[in-house]
Amino acid sequence: MSFHIISLGCAKNLVDSERANGQMRALGFQPAPSPEEANILIVNTCGFIEEAKKES
Repeated sequence: MSFHIISLGCAKNLVDSERANGQMRALGFQPAPSPEEANILIVNTCGFIEEAKKES
């Protein structure tokens, strides 16, 4: 199975998304190059910064 991660919001989300990426790979999932090609889509959002809330 494949996955794709979309990271919206603050810079901390990028760190969280990289960690999730590593965990998914460790579980045997393969990263997909685009959301359309993924079996699982992970959307990582931020709820602390007002602009990030709007983007999410």
